[in-house]
Amino acid sequence: MEKKSNINFVVILLISLIATGVIGYTLLLDLNFIDALYMTVITISTVGYAEVAEMDTEAKLFSIILIFISLGTVGYLFSAIVSSFLEGDIKKAWRRRKMESNIIKLTNHYIICGAGETGQNAIKQFKASNVAFVVIDKDENKINELIEDKVFAIRGDATQEQTLEKARIIHAKGLISSLSSDAENVYTVLTARQMNDGLYIVSRAINKHADEKLKKAGANNTISPNEIGGTRMASLMLRPTVISFLDIITRAGEVILDLEDVVISKNSTLINSTLIEAKIPEKTGLIVLAIKTKDDEKLAFNPNSTYILKEGDSMIVLGREEQVNDLRKIANDVGERHFNI
Repeated sequence: MEKKSNINFVVILLISLIATGVIGYTLLLDLNFIDALYMTVITISTVGYAEVAEMDTEAKLFSIILIFISLGTVGYLFSAIVSSFLEGDIKKAWRRRKMESNIIKLTNHYIICGAGETGQNAIKQFKASNVAFVVIDKDENKINELIEDKVFAIRGDATQEQTLEKARIIHAKGLISSLSSDAENVYTVLTARQMNDGLYIVSRAINKHADEKLKKAGANNTISPNEIGGTRMASLMLRPTVISFLDIITRAGEVILDLEDVVISKNSTLINSTLIEAKIPEKTGLIVLAIKTKDDEKLAFNPNSTYILKEGDSMIVLGREEQVNDLRKIANDVGERHFNI
């Protein structure tokens, strides 16, 4: 802002110089407007063309003063304009180069394909959860905005292997495909699954039966924003108290509470302990909502306090990020699976 005001000042000064030169040559050499403007321009620019009238002593002194003043003014204006363009480009190039060097180091991160409305909401959640992620989108303007917002972003086609390679998909933990068409999402999911068999993939489903195709292509889960939006609108109308309660407990003030999946891994002190013996609420402040055993896809909601925890059990808990991290240490779980609501 300050640099822009300086440039504006110099432009005004230059216009004033031209006006002064025109008036001066008109009075000193008795010239018409065009001839006076011509003399002013060749004097300020120092190109050295022939004068249009015979120069007397006063006109020569006036020209010398005009040249000295204009040299500094024009020089500063030129350098200010050039530096403003170059500085912006240099800053942008430096920021992008630094970001690319950081992306090369990413491991156990997430990839978001598509920075549209759905992708932007996913980006907000990932930023709030303070996890490593990188965004892929074709739109140069969206990529620049993300980089300005200090978000790792890559311009490219998420359906292409080389673009996913730049996002280090082999070292990634999960991928969200939120592209604008089901065909693009299917192709992205298929390509991503072939490149990383252990990747957890969640995809946006637009049309009614797209979820079946996406799961066949390799998606672990699919989300239909239209279906979820309609369901939530109906719930707000039919069960407003319940929905308000969920909003309060998951977004208490500035604190975002997450539903998290914590797996009991080998060598954990929780193995063979009952829930009451584990004292998870006392030790971490978390609420254990459900437990899923290693070989059973069904969830046991509100598990009994006498339930014996085993290796491979997944505990669905509600709480803050730091509380979940405390439980991960106890459970010896190094993974992260977010179930934000």
